[in-house]
Amino acid sequence: MIDEDSLLKISNLLEQRNITVATAESCSGGLIAHTLTNISGSSVYFDRGIVSYSNKAKIDLLGIKEDILEEFGAVSEQVAEAMAEGVRIKSNVDIGIATTGIAGPTGGTPEKPVGLVYIAVSLADKAIVRKYQFSGDRLQNKESTCNAALQMLLDITNKQ
Repeated sequence: MIDEDSLLKISNLLEQRNITVATAESCSGGLIAHTLTNISGSSVYFDRGIVSYSNKAKIDLLGIKEDILEEFGAVSEQVAEAMAEGVRIKSNVDIGIATTGIAGPTGGTPEKPVGLVYIAVSLADKAIVRKYQFSGDRLQNKESTCNAALQMLLDITNKQ
């Protein structure tokens, strides 16, 4: 997992800059929200975490359009971005973070192998989506996803 110093730095930056965050997690299963809320006082900046594992949850809770899911699939850049934007808007926060991917060991295809993950961060004026290919077991892939998402949050928060 992300080291304690980096997590405390994220926490301090979010609090000092009065930045609020919400998460929409699929393949990470709530691990980002869990990690962010391990810091005492995180309620100042962390609003909510939604585990939108199924397509139905993505549609119902985040407002993802069915045609995006049908055209690109749940594990895609487009869906990750829509998830991050959806949670940011529905939560009325500054930053929405989303993950979608294939943690494994099942579910992979040649086009979308196990370990493929998209992480998106949505801000009011832009979205950043990154594609990752992790190579661990299920838990390692979830932890790698969480670490990458938190690193993205740290990088973005440093620039705010």
